[in-house]
Amino acid sequence: MDFQCFDILIEETQQNQDLSKPLTGQRRTRRLTQAQVRLLETSFTNDHKLQSERKLHLASKLGLSPRQVAIWYQNRRARHKTQTVEFDYRSIQLKLEDVLVEKRRLEREVGMLKHELNRAQEMLLPPSGVDDRGSSSSLQNYYNYGTENVTELPAEELYTCLSPWP
Repeated sequence: MDFQCFDILIEETQQNQDLSKPLTGQRRTRRLTQAQVRLLETSFTNDHKLQSERKLHLASKLGLSPRQVAIWYQNRRARHKTQTVEFDYRSIQLKLEDVLVEKRRLEREVGMLKHELNRAQEMLLPPSGVDDRGSSSSLQNYYNYGTENVTELPAEELYTCLSPWP
């Protein structure tokens, strides 16, 4: 594996290494320098999995233990996974909002169509529901039959009824 692309960052890292003095009675925490983080990020961008050869090489060049490099990679993979999940969640939320907007639009359209259907029925049906012969209108019966299941006239029949020509 060719590690030449990291040499510039490694030289900068070795110059800028910050070795904190241990605090008495407290665990020593050591922050990575910007150059170390840059090198690790560059390496992570190339491959999310850390092979032992690469881990040893990075550890020696950065002045860290192989375990520190491995832990950094493990933490970075966890952050990467969290970022991916958050991105996926946001995109699903946007799709959901779009679907809800479309649903509301379709509900309004259904309401308008129901209103138009009611107006068309009112124009076709006599107000009393009884025709000239004293019997119920067949069209009224067609609509009253099974009112719990809304039935509709076939489109051709409705347009024929609405047509101004006999």
